[in-house]
Amino acid sequence: MQPDTSAAKFCVILPTLNAAADWDHLTASLLRAVRPDQVLVIDSESTDGTGKLAAGLGFRMITQPRSTFNHGATRQLGAELCPDAEILVYLTQDAILADESSIPTLLLDFEDAAVGAAYGRQLPRPAAKPIEAHARLFNYPNLSQKRTLSSRKQLGIRAAFLSNSFAAYRRTALMEVGGFPSSVIFGEDMVTAARMLLAGYTISYCAEATVYHSHGYSCLQEFRRSFDIGALHSLENWLMHEFGGAGGEGRRFVLSELRYLAKRDWFLIPSALLRTSLKLSGYRLGRIQARLPASWKRRLSMNATFWH
Repeated sequence: MQPDTSAAKFCVILPTLNAAADWDHLTASLLRAVRPDQVLVIDSESTDGTGKLAAGLGFRMITQPRSTFNHGATRQLGAELCPDAEILVYLTQDAILADESSIPTLLLDFEDAAVGAAYGRQLPRPAAKPIEAHARLFNYPNLSQKRTLSSRKQLGIRAAFLSNSFAAYRRTALMEVGGFPSSVIFGEDMVTAARMLLAGYTISYCAEATVYHSHGYSCLQEFRRSFDIGALHSLENWLMHEFGGAGGEGRRFVLSELRYLAKRDWFLIPSALLRTSLKLSGYRLGRIQARLPASWKRRLSMNATFWH
């Protein structure tokens, strides 16, 4: 049975780029949860017919030049194009709702007036291999949590953790903190969550609202993503100043991963250790991005166009 969301003033905002391969899985789950007119697709000049697929389902759809895409600015554009929505729900094209209650369940968190943003639990995709699966199970536990500014004492920068692969924002809170940053390498979700915490709002993690979403990154992709994380922390250095480091989270992740693999696929431990070394190297290079020439940054980054 489709949940009743007719009275909820929300909009689902979905940035896309050549999403046709995942389209049937994405939309089948989405249309069990919402009406087509509650979905806004912002397409970056797809060449595989994504725009036609979106329009054919009755979604609102706009096209933006691929060269103008930015993780923050594009999502802010979506917010401005949904002026009547009290809650703005963001998905990525490879996040598949686990069931029809995922969005309504996430929306329930906003019954607490202090909540500025909420995000759901990301489960490993069915084809996920052990290293990929563990990353999701570690970062998205099955216990819900609410975080305030005081959480930084225990969690450090992890207090501002949030993922726009499946997240929702209270419009008034989002606009109060200036919306999403207009030019950011990525991590627009963490930047915005940090601003909300500093403004006195609560960030909610809702483990009962679930999507299937994970990535089978290669070693090189792991390195490049970690470079971008380091670059984000360098470019937005106020994050570390206000919240501190990750409080030993990296060490806990590695130990958890080794225990997980030892019980299931011990032969993957050398690969996991190699990935850990590459991620650390990538992160450290990202932190010193200001010393590197732009040509190097384009080669090292997963978001190379940011550096043009």
